[in-house]
Parts: sequence; structure tokens; C-alpha cells
Amino acid sequence: MLAGVDVFFQEHLYEPYKGKRIGLITNQTGVDSKMRSTVQLFLEHAPVLELAALFSPEHGLQGQQWAEEKVKNHKSGPLPIYSLHGETRRPSVEMLKDVDVLIYDIQCVGSRAYTYPTTLFYAMEEAAKLGKEVVVFDRPNPINGLTIDGPMLEERWRSFIGYVNVPYCHGMTIGELALFFNGEYKIGCKLKVISMRGWKRSMSYRDTGLAWIPPSPNIPEADTPFFYPSTGMISGLKLLNIGVGYTLPFKIVGAPWIDAKKYAQKLNEQKLAGVHFLPFYFKPFYGLYKSEDCQGVLIQMTDSLRYRPIAVQYVILGVLKSMYPKEFAQRLNKAGSMQLFHQANGTEAVFQILTEEKYATWKLLEFQQEERKAFSVLRQKYLLPDYPMN
Repeated sequence: MLAGVDVFFQEHLYEPYKGKRIGLITNQTGVDSKMRSTVQLFLEHAPVLELAALFSPEHGLQGQQWAEEKVKNHKSGPLPIYSLHGETRRPSVEMLKDVDVLIYDIQCVGSRAYTYPTTLFYAMEEAAKLGKEVVVFDRPNPINGLTIDGPMLEERWRSFIGYVNVPYCHGMTIGELALFFNGEYKIGCKLKVISMRGWKRSMSYRDTGLAWIPPSPNIPEADTPFFYPSTGMISGLKLLNIGVGYTLPFKIVGAPWIDAKKYAQKLNEQKLAGVHFLPFYFKPFYGLYKSEDCQGVLIQMTDSLRYRPIAVQYVILGVLKSMYPKEFAQRLNKAGSMQLFHQANGTEAVFQILTEEKYATWKLLEFQQEERKAFSVLRQKYLLPDYPMN
């Protein structure tokens, strides 16, 4: 299949942008199907296309910065490289004064709680204020274009890590999200999405044949986006090591006080579709429980279309509470501020159910089912017709 950047150059869709000064928002994931850098492709098309500035998101242009680390503006030869995760998270008037059109080409992870879609939203807002066009090179949702799972976003918990009211797993591409931003949030941006060729909504990233370039340091493999929403939010509770600090980020959960075999058995007894839990033993190199012997489970996805990432998280937490109520309560009492947990979830209700309900799993699984159904209907008008279901 072909990503949006391939289509833009191969089908000569750049013709309308000849003579315009282009600002490119990208990072290390901006490559075509032959793994050629999007930046380099623009430079090779000079002087037909004029690359005037680069803009980088969280983790920087090459992706080596840590999460939340501020990145400074710098230059590559005569080309300015502006950070959208430094002193400002929005392209300023000064940054955009020599730019006629902004082009966005970054691979995302398919979850609401990730900063790259917010960077696009901010860029669209600032471009709209100045009457500048935004072009989005579309890329696959690495989970797929069908899975909708998890809570919606309440306005009070809107933040840079989660900025729009969609389910945690929304099943939309970055191009479709841009259309959603423009329509539902009335940004009023002149927007063009360059669709992919050959992508189907049932595809996970592994099905595409495209090379996976880690979009951030702890998303190393093409299937990691399935597990990021299954365990990522758990880190804020200070209960379990989630593999960050070990070699399997987001794919394992564990603690020194867990019995791996019994925990795996109880999790598998829940008969959640598309997943199997394998007893696992590990010793984190850093982070929670550093250098301690931990027991827990390795999450094995058995069916990518039936796997529900957030449901997996709820089962992990619900069973943990049932099996280890003392440790569960003690850890939560010591966890401190839950702000990041609420921001990631988009609501306080998840934490309330988790702490107040004796059998939290099923209450969590039922939470906001009707809201997700309403979103499934709402999103239809923003889904691109180029992408069939199967």
C-alpha cells in the first residue's frame, strides 16, 4: 500500500503547491513506502517545491527526546527547525511568516491520549487565524479503522495529551481526525487530506507492509499501539510496572507481590475476546520496582479485530483489585495526584468506579457504551470513502 506522502509525489498532487513556501510538520516517522524521508523528498523536488521551515512535535525531529522533554528550536543549514514541544506548542505568527502552507506527516498510534494529534489541532487553529492552508498526508491507524473502545473526553480534563472528545481508541486515521477537528470544533481551516492507497479499515499496521518507525521511544514495534491503551494509563496509579523500564513496554504488567500463575489464571477465566494472559517473570531496569523480582502477565493478542485495548485494561485492574485488595488499596493511597490518570482517561469516573465498586471490571466495561455508539454514528461523515471496510 501507499501512504499519503507516496500519493502526493507519485500522483503529482504537489502541482498546486509550486511556488508556495512550505512548512513541514514531521519527525522520524515521516517516510514513504521505500523508507525515504519526507524531508528529503521535498528537498529533492526543489526548486519546484520550496521547503521553508520544519516543525517537530514531542520527542523532536528525530524522535530521540524523552517524553515531556522540552525541545529547542535550531537550524539545519539555512532551514529553521521549530519545536512545537518547547517554549510554545503552537506555531507562532513569527514561525509562520515565511510559510504559505503547512503540511503534516507524522505516524500516530491510534489513541486519543497522545500529543501528536493535539499538535495537528493547534497547527490547524493557528493556520486558520492567518488564512493558511493545511495539508495532511494520511497514514494508517496502527490498531485498525474499526476498533472503538474506552471513555470519551470531558471538557474539564481536556489537555495537551488528550484534546478532543473522541473515545480513547477512535478507529480513525490522522487525516480523518483532522476532518473531525475542522468540522466538530469549527476551526475553519482550509484543509486538504491526501488519502492513502490500498488501506482497508480492517488492517492493523502489520497488514500494511509498511516499515514501522517508532513514533516515540516506548512504542518500538508495530503492535505496541494495541498495548499502549491497555496498560499506559495504569502507570499513573503506581500499582504495576507496565514494561516501561523493561524490554516489553506496555506488553506486560507485574509487581513483586503478585503470583503470576494465579493472576494469569484469573484473567483468562474472564474469557475476554482476542486476548490470552501468559504468566511472566521479570526484573525492571528502571522505573517502578526497579531491580525487584516481579511477577505478572505477558499480554498475548490472539485476534486483532476482537481485541479491545481498554477492556483489557479494565480486566487487568478489576481482577487485581479482587485478588489483592490490601496491596491495591495501599498503593492507591500512596499514589498521590491522579491528574494525569484523569487526563488520560478523559474523566474522573473511571477512578471512582475502580475505587468504589467491589466488582469494578464489569461496571467499567459498561461505562459510556451509549456515548461510544453515538460517536460511531457521528464519525461516519468524517470517514474517507477511499478506505473500504475489508
